[in-house]
Amino acid sequence: MAVQGQTKEKTRINIREPKQYRVIMHNDDFTSMEFVVEILIDIFKKDSLEAHRLMLLVHEGGRAAVGTYPYDIAATKVSSALARAKAEGFPFRMTLEEDR
Repeated sequence: MAVQGQTKEKTRINIREPKQYRVIMHNDDFTSMEFVVEILIDIFKKDSLEAHRLMLLVHEGGRAAVGTYPYDIAATKVSSALARAKAEGFPFRMTLEEDR
């Protein structure tokens, strides 16, 4: 029972999904195919078959999207992959694009 003079407040919560970003892997003439497959398996959690398929897409097409994630996750995966490439001496390149 509502007491006279008391007001009820309705709170409207507006929850939006975070923007998604595609991780784009770029081809170069120096990074080994094996290294790219390792990155796809270890960092992007692809199975061996999918990792090989994506590596060939990158190799043949010059670039390919290898996953779509919220910004923080995408940036962390790219940072991890690039650090590993640098440690191995590869000029590996990855970028992020907003998924529309």
